[in-house]
This record gives sequence, structure tokens and C-alpha cells, in this order.
Amino acid sequence: MNKNTIIGFVLIGLIMFGFSWFQTKQQREQMAYQAQLDSIAMVEQMAAMALDSAKRAEGLVTDGEMSGVKVMNMPAYKDSLLSEARLAEAQIVKIGNEKLELEFTTRGAQPYSVKINDYMTYDSTALYLIKPDMSQYNISIYAGESINTKDFAFNIHEVTDSSVVMRLPFAQGGYIEQKYWLPEGSYMLQNELSFVGMDEVIPRNVSMFDIDWSFVIPRLEKGYKNEKQYSKMNYYFAGDKKPEIAARGKDDAKSVNTRLSWFAFQQQFFSAIMTPASEFASADLGVKYYGEDDSSRNLMACSAKLRSEYTQMPGKVTLPYEFYFGPNDYRTLKSFDNKYEKIVPLGGWMVAWFSRLVIIPCFDFLGRFISNYGLVILIMTILIKLLISPLTIKSYKSTAKMQVIKPEIDKLNAKYPNEKDAMKKQQATMELYQKAGISPMGGCLPMLLQMPILFAMFRFFPASIELRQQKFLWADDLSAYDSIVDFGTNLPLIGDHISLFALLMALSMFIYSKMSSAQMADGGMPGMKFMSLYLMPIMMFFICNNLSSALSYYYLLSNLITMAMTWYIRKYVVTEDKVRAAMAAASIKPKKKSKWQMRLEEAQKMQEQMQKQQKNRR
Repeated sequence: MNKNTIIGFVLIGLIMFGFSWFQTKQQREQMAYQAQLDSIAMVEQMAAMALDSAKRAEGLVTDGEMSGVKVMNMPAYKDSLLSEARLAEAQIVKIGNEKLELEFTTRGAQPYSVKINDYMTYDSTALYLIKPDMSQYNISIYAGESINTKDFAFNIHEVTDSSVVMRLPFAQGGYIEQKYWLPEGSYMLQNELSFVGMDEVIPRNVSMFDIDWSFVIPRLEKGYKNEKQYSKMNYYFAGDKKPEIAARGKDDAKSVNTRLSWFAFQQQFFSAIMTPASEFASADLGVKYYGEDDSSRNLMACSAKLRSEYTQMPGKVTLPYEFYFGPNDYRTLKSFDNKYEKIVPLGGWMVAWFSRLVIIPCFDFLGRFISNYGLVILIMTILIKLLISPLTIKSYKSTAKMQVIKPEIDKLNAKYPNEKDAMKKQQATMELYQKAGISPMGGCLPMLLQMPILFAMFRFFPASIELRQQKFLWADDLSAYDSIVDFGTNLPLIGDHISLFALLMALSMFIYSKMSSAQMADGGMPGMKFMSLYLMPIMMFFICNNLSSALSYYYLLSNLITMAMTWYIRKYVVTEDKVRAAMAAASIKPKKKSKWQMRLEEAQKMQEQMQKQQKNRR
């Protein structure tokens, strides 16, 4: 094998490794998380609080926007007004705007349900990011005795279509107030927690209080595995370039003992983000995933135990918070200027820059004029191929030149069969390359430069909410897999279906590999040919069968366009006659030795000197 062949072989291996890494990373990391079983057990306990609320739903009687709720047995309190609030019936109140519809229960003055208006679930039902009575939000503070707001029914002080104010009075004077309001056209719920006239109730040495928030996010998408894989937990420290990520598709718990700016529980396309005006002092965050067979079709149980600072002041102490309940749309999240957009999975820094600077702007621009996202992907694929066409032509020219000089390379291999002559063979090969005007990396470097595009697309399409529930041809949702055959049961590697886009993509890979192998010399690189002809297409089919149909569609288009470009270049741009004429013209021009060749000659001279010294010693 010559050097270019070896580099090509390594390149194919890198591609295989890259795709395998993306697909199997979760399984490979699972063992590492076994050491966190105690933490995960803690998460399960915290998440059970949200599940217990479902049992209370049997006592709920709703009539319109407000109705009574039966109360469970709770301990007695010294404060007479608290005792009354403990026994009072709770009410449900609804607020909303064009983006969100939120229900609150007066018991604990807490969110009861969160409905996102301008989206639907995969089966065309109302999209609840938090289903009714599947959330528990509690403020825990010491006010002469331990107070947990979830135990008390607050009084409704004020309510409008987009805001609600609830208060919990104390017999000694003062009250705890929760104010929630939705700005017009926003996914951001504003919240002010106020302690009014509580300086005689809350001891002066109290400087902290706890917030406990647990809720359940239901399944919202077609494919459970894909939805789970792209769901995770994020938490952000001020000044960092991006948030920390945990619980990516698996149970996890994190204890944060430093100041925390915000955290997010992220489903594939929607997120719940909580941000304080001043940072949390510490936090315990956790996620537990439900199985695919969960009868309630829940996806993940989320829990957060947050420590907030409290500064005693006469009169009123107000602590603002923000809750984002909405889509993982890059532009929407970026508009808040708080690094929220970093939760959108665009890949590592090597590919994320390409997504941010090229793919997203191009995708958004085309989406303004074209409503069919299948056509958007087609046009974007053509534009990307045109962008990299100079690299494609350069790669093909290098490959064509290598084919022309293959007989000379074979002669050199026969002339220097021994390993001791490897340096001489390498130098002779480099001289032949220089005479023919061939760069050793001419064929592989352009392919390596295309790798960021390949991986950027792998990340972009499954995470793009614009593709969610967009129909194209036989696919009813470009963000999920398409299926032409449903098995009704999960099979090893393939799952419970066959994706037609994935199948066509694999077939196109096979045909293109067949075209490429026809350009290779007979008898050369049988292992590489097997890998490119059979192994890569089969592997890619299994990988893409359960992923976004838009991803398989893009790879299919990319292969088809590449095949058309290859045919055109081979037919009209880089013919054998043109290559031989260019090589003949290059051979008569004076050549300046490259740095690589100069170093190679120096290495050869040193090797010859060492061999002479060894002979003299004998």
C-alpha cells in the first residue's frame, strides 16, 4: 500500500469510529455512572414527590377555571391563620397568552400545569410540558416554625388573563406573596416571591431558604429512543462559555455547591428553565427516565432542590425568578442573552461553529421563502455541495493522477521490496509525485475538511425544531424516523421498523462506493473495498434507521449529488488525456523541493551514514 492508500484507509476508519461513537456513547458511559447509584437513588426519591401528586388528583373537582380541591391530612401549626390555610380548599386558576396556557393551584401558590399553545404532540393532542397535577413547587423557610408553602392554600389577591397574585397571611402580621405574570407573546413566565411585613415573623438569623421543585415531563415525540437520547439536564455558571450537561438519556444526579446562574430540564424539543435574579447559593439536580413501556407515557422525572439567600429587611423583601417553558429554538433562546441557546445540541466546537455560522442562517433564510422543508433541505444540500465543489474536484484530480502513475508505483515497489530500502522507496515515490504534480494529501485532505459538515448535519437535523412534524413524501415527521415496515416488536440493532429513507441512503452509499472502486486499480486494497462497499452502508443503515428521517434524507441527497458531480467531473473536467497532458507539462517545469522532500532526503542521508558506521564497526 502507498501512503495515500493508508491515509484513505485511516479516513474510512475515522468515519466509522465517529458514527459509532455518536450512536453508542450512551451505552459506553453507562458503566461509568454505576458509581452514582446512591445519587440516582436520591433522585428517585425526589422524583417520587411528583408522582405522588397524581394520587391527589382523585380528590380534585374542577369546574371552569376555578374549583375546589380536597385537602390531605397535614400537621397542625402554631399560627392560627396557617392552621386555617392548611384546611382550606384549594383552587385552580388559569392565566395565559398566545404562547402559553398555565394553571396554578392555590395550594402552595405553585404551577399546576404548563401547556404550549403553538405546538402539538406527535399524535396531534395538546402539548403539555407539565401535565396537570404532575408538578410540586415548595418554598421552605423557618418563621418561628418550619413552613412549607405546599401545605397551605393561599388566598387569591388578584387575577387577570395573564397574571395572578396569591398571598399566605400570618397571624403575627405580614404575608408571603407569589406573583406570576406572562408578558405578551413570550414563553418566559415572570415570578416574584415576596416576604411582606415578615420581619417580626422570620428570625433575623435566617439567611437562607429552600426551593423544592419536582415535575414530570411526558413523552411528546414519535420515537422514544430518539427523544430520550436528546433529553438532558443543563446547569450554567456565570462567565462560562456554555452550560454543564448531565443526564443525557440516562438517570443522573448532580450536587452543585457553588453559585448557580440557571438550570434547565430539556426534552428533545422543549425545555423548562429556571433563572433567579441573583444566583442560587447551591443546588441538587436530578433526572430519572421512565421506560418505554410506561403506561402513563412519561419521559422523565425532574427534581431540583435549590438554596436561595434571604436578606432580612423591614417592610418587603422581593426575590424575582424567571421560568422558561418553550421550544428549544436557537433564535428564541438566544434572544434572552443568557446562554440559553447553548442547550441546543450542535456538537463540539469543531462542528458547532459551522452550524451557527452557515447551517442555521442558511436554513432560516430558506425557511422564510419555502414552506416545504423537504425542498429546503434539497436546496441547502445543493448549496453546500457547490460550496465544497472545489475540494471535490481537487480530490478527484489527485485520485485520477494516482491512477495514471500506478504502473510506476508498482515498479518502485518491485525495485525496493525490502524493508531496509523503505527510505529509498519513499524518496523515489516523492520524486515521482513531484514530477507528476501530485500532493500526497491531495485526495484525503479535502475529505477531512468536509468532516465538520458531515458531523454538523448529524447533530443539526435531530435537534432542529423547525423539522418537527413537518411532512415530506412518505415521512409524516422529518424530525423522527419514517417507517414503511413496522414489526410490532423490537429486533436487535434494527428496532421495530424499517426506515425507507435510511434504506435508500444505504443503497446510495453502496452505489457511490461501487463507482469509486471502479477507479481503483485491480487487486488493490480489498479490505478497504469491502469496508466502503458493504460495511459502511450496512452500518449507516442501522445507525440512521431510528434517527431523524431528515438526516437520512440529507445523506441520500448528498450521495446522489456527489454521484452526479463525480460523473460530470470524470466525463468532462478530469479526463485521462487531460491528466496526462497536465502531468507532462508539470514534468518539464523546474521544481523546487518541498520542505517535506528536503526533510526526507536529510533523513535518508542520516540513515545511510548510520548504516556505514555500523559496517565499519563490524
